[in-house]
Order: sequence, then C-alpha cells, then structure tokens
Amino acid sequence: MLSRWSDQRVIGQHCCPVLRRFGISSTQQSATGVAVARSISDIRSLVGDLRSRDAHVTIVPTMGALHAGHIALIESSVSRGERVVVSIFVNPTQFAAHEDLSSYPRQEARDIEMAAEAGATAIFAPSPDEVYPDGFATSIQVHGPAQGFEGASRPTHFAGVATVVAKLLLMTRPDTIVLGQKDAQQVAVVRRVMTDLNLDDISLVVHPIVREDDGVAMSSRNRYLSSQERLNARALSRTLGHAKDLVARGERDATRIADSALAMLNASDGVVPDYAALVDASTFAPVTHIDRNTLLCVAAQVGPARLIDNSFLLID
Repeated sequence: MLSRWSDQRVIGQHCCPVLRRFGISSTQQSATGVAVARSISDIRSLVGDLRSRDAHVTIVPTMGALHAGHIALIESSVSRGERVVVSIFVNPTQFAAHEDLSSYPRQEARDIEMAAEAGATAIFAPSPDEVYPDGFATSIQVHGPAQGFEGASRPTHFAGVATVVAKLLLMTRPDTIVLGQKDAQQVAVVRRVMTDLNLDDISLVVHPIVREDDGVAMSSRNRYLSSQERLNARALSRTLGHAKDLVARGERDATRIADSALAMLNASDGVVPDYAALVDASTFAPVTHIDRNTLLCVAAQVGPARLIDNSFLLID
C-alpha cells in the first residue's frame, strides 16, 4: 500500500496522479513528502506513472540505516533532475548464518524522513516475503569479480547481493541505478550482472566515497564502534593515503605497495587487517604492476565491525 505525504517541495501542491490513483486519504499525510510502496505492483505502478510524464527514474538501493553517504547519492541524483526511488530492504540472503542480520540497524521512519528531506520521490520498502515469496528457488551465482576478497571472507554474500539487485532492477525498471564507491567489489559484481543479464540498458552511476572529516569512510557499521575504536578506524584511510604517496614518488610495483599498506595496518592499534590488495576496478583481478589507474582495497576488523575502504591510485 502506498502512503501519501504532503511535502510541496517534492511533489507540488497537488497529489501526483499515481497517488490519486491509489486513493490515498488526507489522513495519511506528513511533512516528509514521499510515497511509500510496499508491494511490487505498487512500485511498478508508481514508476510507470513517472515514466508517463517523461521522468528519468533512478533507484538508490539501500538496506536502510541511512547516513550522509546515502544522502549524497540521493541528492546528486536529484540535482541532475532525476526522480529518485530509494529502496529500503535488509536483504537476508546476503547474510551468512553467523553474521549480524538480526542486529542490523533498522530505523525505517527515520530513513523515510531523511530520504524525503534529500528529495526522494518514493520509497520502496518491501517485506522479505514480498521479495522472496514462498517457494522462491532462484539465486544468481557470479564468478569473476565476486571471487576473492569480500567473496572469500563472505562466500554467500555476493550471490545474495546479485540476486536482490537484479530483482530490484526488474521490479522497478529504472533508467539509472546509483551505487557508492565504498563497496567497490559490489559495484564490480553488479556491473557484471547487469551486463550478463542484459540489464545494461540501465545506467550504472558510481558515487565517490563520502568520508567523515577525519577521513573515515561513512558506513552504517561505524555505529558499532566505541569512541576509541572510531579513532582506530582512521588507520584505513591513512593507509590509503600512504599508498598514494608511494605512487606519487614513483613506486609502481603493486606487491611492494600492498605489502607496505598491510604493514601499516598491522602496526595500527586496535586494527586486525584482512587484506590490502591492488586490483582492476572492473574485474577485481589482482594487479602486479601499476601502469594505469588501479584500485587499492583494504579490509580490517576494528572492534566488533569489519570495515572496508578503497581508493584509486592515480598515475599521469
């Protein structure tokens, strides 16, 4: 069921046609100004209505717990004149049995308010049963960019990501999907899926990493950190900066750069590194020599949170 909110900044002084069609009553109003779809049929109708008015529809997929990084993705799309659908769905298939599905932060009302303030047109917030109905038996297995790194430490993760993203794209059929660069391997996996499943008529936009003032990449999992652990987390971005300095001074051997980055993480208080690796951003194949712009990816356990970060190492 769709709910109608009355923010004139987003949808104007009068209820838009798709909301009128669903018979939204005036008692379902708030200052947020965003429609909320719970079912596939409702989100398809909403997107269809937007398309009938020549709107460019963009989806920003999230698992909720929105922060400034998510907001930047929404606002950048709105600034381009796009109508933004924000999906809020904690996807159970990308969590392993020992991972934090039950404790993953859920704050839907606040997420809706934040998305609306950023200019989103609609929220798609389906239940798990809506996405994975009784008898669901299909999973997308991705090789190539899903191998190694996050795929090695979380073997079932990218199958869950690939499946839910493909379903979201088929449910909504947007013009554009916007992802964040922080999850660089996920971006490579989604790009592969979109190409392989002929969803590449949808544009993929990758937004730069949004960082705190001290350089820490914004993540919903930062909230798990104590104040001291939050200070320790700065080691990841410092390590990326160290690697950039090595490249700027002429180092081109990827193994030496990765080893230096790993040593810096190992020497950092409260940080247990998993990997530091230089890869091709599209294929996630390891790189041995830097002769083009190359991605350095790092991952480490900081307190209760497993954090990831990355940066392009640029050459002239």
